Amino acid sequence: MSEEINNIFSASKGHMEHSIEHLRSELTKIRTGKASPAILDGLKVNYYGNPTALSQVANLSTPDSKTISIQPWEKAMLAQIEQAIFAANLGLTPMNDGETIRITIPPLTEERRKDLVKVAKALGEDAKVSIRNERQKIMNTIKAEVKNGFAEDQGKKKEAEVQAIVNSYGDRIAKLIEAKEKDIMTV
Repeated sequence: MSEEINNIFSASKGHMEHSIEHLRSELTKIRTGKASPAILDGLKVNYYGNPTALSQVANLSTPDSKTISIQPWEKAMLAQIEQAIFAANLGLTPMNDGETIRITIPPLTEERRKDLVKVAKALGEDAKVSIRNERQKIMNTIKAEVKNGFAEDQGKKKEAEVQAIVNSYGDRIAKLIEAKEKDIMTV
């Protein structure tokens, strides 16, 4: 009977790990006043009629801490890339010199920094909700198995084990958010 618990347990741990990775991914997209090609992740460019990831049509680099350089593999893509950046409404202004596109990251105001911290904390809370939902699934399975004859003391041990794992994931989320908040608030 504990086979059911073990199956849901391992599946839920995978979901929890995915929640952490998703949070990491989302946090990299939050601007901190430093140039990072991650800001442009998810940006699609019209490449001969097909929406294509920017990283598939150009080389992205950061020559310094305030500049992102985009070097398209085909010069014909310069206009498409520029349009995609404007359309994404990232608050960034691309500068096209005919060879490359440069984006200068403007410094963040104190108010904007505080807004970004709120966004980061909201993303952290979403990740915690996801973790708690997985905990609930496991707990429900354990309770159902106890009703079906699984030893009650073993069920309690499993519940304690689940709670310990959930707590560790909560701590990891808190550390990620704390690090991002420090990064955002550093001038």
